[in-house]
Amino acid sequence: MMIILLATLVCGVGSVWVAWCLSRALLNRYQQHMLSLAAGALLATAFLHLLPEAFGSEVAPQSLFIALLIGLIFFFLLDKAELWHHGHEHSHDMGHSHHEHAGHDDAHHEHSPSSAFRQGGWSVLLGDSVHAFGDGMLVAGAFMANVGLGCAATAAVLAHEIPHHMGDLVVLSQNPSGKGRALIKLTLSGAVTCLGGEIAFLLLEGRESIVPYILCIASSSYLYVALADLIPQLQKRLNARSTLAQIAWLFAGMIWVQMSIQWLS
Repeated sequence: MMIILLATLVCGVGSVWVAWCLSRALLNRYQQHMLSLAAGALLATAFLHLLPEAFGSEVAPQSLFIALLIGLIFFFLLDKAELWHHGHEHSHDMGHSHHEHAGHDDAHHEHSPSSAFRQGGWSVLLGDSVHAFGDGMLVAGAFMANVGLGCAATAAVLAHEIPHHMGDLVVLSQNPSGKGRALIKLTLSGAVTCLGGEIAFLLLEGRESIVPYILCIASSSYLYVALADLIPQLQKRLNARSTLAQIAWLFAGMIWVQMSIQWLS
């Protein structure tokens, strides 16, 4: 149980603070490389560790494929719901801005920073909290299968969450309260990962037959994030040197997962 708590703490809170340090340093210019690294880590974890472990159990493969398919559809619908929510907020804010512009330009200009935060800030915190809770449950399920698998899941989540939190910090820093409070709020949101991990441990203890299904759902999460979110951001027309760099960082993410298992298991 302690190793699950430590791993979820690293995934949730550690990723926020690493993202904060990197966003203050010079690695903003290397964000594309970090996206490649994260995609490689997620794909390697899903295909080389989580799915083989799940299908190595006594559960019928067809049931596991159904769980994998349901997971992919679920995360697709979750993504659509989040996009609809952001689009609804944006259209409402644009309509309000147009009405204000007709006769209250000065008042609108005065409140624009807080309006920008309302448009995306609370949605970011809520979305991150829900996502962090799910990450905690998936990491806990991987550790309950075996320690090496849990380490691979931790490495994959960490690789994905760091560039993700760097973007979140940009949105939250629009709040007039400043970057300090943005870091605190995002840290508290990331701490929900620990809660998800502990609840999953309590729910799954003594019910190890559910673990293969949890591993398939974790795989569907990692595959969806890698294929629907990260890799499309890398599909740009680049010169040969930049393309080779993308491929190198993609394989570096896969190697990182393998090394994490060897070092931490």
